[in-house]
Amino acid sequence: MPLAVPASGLERVATPDGVAVSVGEWGNPAGPEILFIHGLAQSILSFQRQIDSDLARDFRLVAYDLRGHGLSDKPLDPIHYRDGKRWADEVQAVIAAKRLRRPVLVGWSLGGRVLRQYLMQYGDRALSGINILAARPFEHDSVVGPGSKAMNEDTSQDLAGRIAACVAFLRACYAKQPDERDFVEAVAYNFMLPLEVRDAIRGWATDQAAVRQAFAQVRVPTLITHGRQDQLILPAAAEMTAQAIEGATISWYDDCGHSPFWEDAPRYNRELRAFVSAAWNHSHG
Repeated sequence: MPLAVPASGLERVATPDGVAVSVGEWGNPAGPEILFIHGLAQSILSFQRQIDSDLARDFRLVAYDLRGHGLSDKPLDPIHYRDGKRWADEVQAVIAAKRLRRPVLVGWSLGGRVLRQYLMQYGDRALSGINILAARPFEHDSVVGPGSKAMNEDTSQDLAGRIAACVAFLRACYAKQPDERDFVEAVAYNFMLPLEVRDAIRGWATDQAAVRQAFAQVRVPTLITHGRQDQLILPAAAEMTAQAIEGATISWYDDCGHSPFWEDAPRYNRELRAFVSAAWNHSHG
């Protein structure tokens, strides 16, 4: 079933550069807090298997549509997508607007790069933990999988070409394919990303030495989740991240692709529950 979010459950949060993002909240308002940050061309709806689960009984779940995505503002000027500080400030604006108290940040794919920018700008002082989910904080060519390469090389401007590229990209996101209803829904929210925004984000990168320096300062618990069958971001990306963050642990999903939180939601939800509970208790002990 598509995630049913009542209108009153969404709010618009203004970021420092004037871009408003759409933020939703579910679950137990008094519980430990998790902020989900989705991937390229995705949306709040990407996390429906977490939001519509027993996590909502015990945790306060917050997710938002990144700038350029979903129901958030979509300025077309590339400047809004190629400055890392703007992404960091966006996360901070959501944390402040929702009055989150040391949440655990979950960053999937592009969301992991956004999470990285937050750490580079603000550090981890306001967090309980981080979950880097099928992401490449180090934008090294060696960890780019065939699915990402195909998308990056696509220059389709005609509608038929765009549709074909979108479908191929989404198929590459899963080793275990969604059913038709879920796939059609994903195609729909993927098409809410303007072509100009996709191209602007594709032109964004961050200095790897600066990332390494920021990661060396991370002290909160860090969980890295990655599928061994990932065709977009190769498993070596998880190993790079783990080497850069002291004490980080990797949870491998041998039979999953780029979306382990969807492909094996029961296992991911159990692991996220245990990780967030331990991180929260440690930071609030």
